[in-house]
Amino acid sequence: MASSGNGEHGYATASDYIQHHLTNLTYGKLPEGATTCDGHLVEQAKWGLAKCGEEASQMGFNAIHVDSMLWSIGLGAIFLLFFWRVARKATSDVPSGAQNFVETLVEFVENNVRDIFHGRNPWIAPIALTVFCWVLLSNLMDIIPVDLIPYTLELMGVKFQKIVPSTDPNITLGTAVFVFILMIYYSFKVKGFGFIKELSFTPFNTPWLIWFNLPLELVGLIAKPFSLGLRLFGNLYAAEMIFILIALMFGGGIFVALLGGAAQLAWAAFHILVIPLQAFIFMVLTIVYLSQAHEDH
Repeated sequence: MASSGNGEHGYATASDYIQHHLTNLTYGKLPEGATTCDGHLVEQAKWGLAKCGEEASQMGFNAIHVDSMLWSIGLGAIFLLFFWRVARKATSDVPSGAQNFVETLVEFVENNVRDIFHGRNPWIAPIALTVFCWVLLSNLMDIIPVDLIPYTLELMGVKFQKIVPSTDPNITLGTAVFVFILMIYYSFKVKGFGFIKELSFTPFNTPWLIWFNLPLELVGLIAKPFSLGLRLFGNLYAAEMIFILIALMFGGGIFVALLGGAAQLAWAAFHILVIPLQAFIFMVLTIVYLSQAHEDH
């Protein structure tokens, strides 16, 4: 996220500023015996929004990152609404700029599916288009000034706000798990129990080495969603961290602030290339994995 020009809004240290910007708005259950932000012990378990990072970490696995969920749903709704409106107004006469954009995007995705996917499934192109557009929109949120929305919402009483869904591993891994479920579904649908045979007799085509083949192939299979999700998360999280570190320069005087502004523009320009690239990689790997699921030897 590019900086808004005000590095530290009343934070005691740079570390506090960074920690605040990396903390999600979390809803969950504080267990009995947990420590609150003011140091008191929780006598009875209670549900609510975490008031600090320490409370969020004590809420455990069932806690929900409210900001990531809302931004993810909101961006998905924007994607659907935009495409729906363009489809409603589509014409065979002189197309509008929005129609040209959507048609170009759809053609781009269809060409990639045609080149990579070798099976027959009319759902692959829509899945690839949805994945690409949603990841692209999520990544684009990283361009919004780092303090703009979080600080505005903080003035309204919302203490934490992370607006880039792809910097939350829960979101990226959740999307990757969705792709993984499709992989398993189509593998069994196309190959039946031949999918188990494929795992058992690869790479060594002999029943004597099933004990070696099956664990090896299962590890490779399970690694696919993790690598897919963590690759996206790692790249966007690192980019966000650099924007936050650059934002700190705006609190160091005029000269340092000018250097920060130059560094901010340079990193934003580079990041504009990274944003669609990461969405493209996620889409291509999704098509590749689904193509492998349809290959019946």
